[in-house]
Amino acid sequence: VAHVFVCTNDRKGERKSCADGGSARLKEELKSTLAAKGWKGKVRVSSSGCLGLCETGPNVMIYPQKIWYSAATPEGVAEIVAALERIVAERA
Repeated sequence: VAHVFVCTNDRKGERKSCADGGSARLKEELKSTLAAKGWKGKVRVSSSGCLGLCETGPNVMIYPQKIWYSAATPEGVAEIVAALERIVAERA
């Protein structure tokens, strides 16, 4: 139904990157929240390389719906999950 890409690009402090904003933790929070909802097979969460907007990261993209989140945080997972709930409900 949907594939969530979380940029986990890490430039090791040379330049700003999504990893600087805790994107790995964000990805894990998303994965655990979605697993608790029983959405395996409906929503997939993957790491991605650079999505091209590191200065506004961490960046998250929901595909194929073309929903984009910048400056995403683990604390903001609820907003992303709410969008996914609407997507899953539409496909039910």
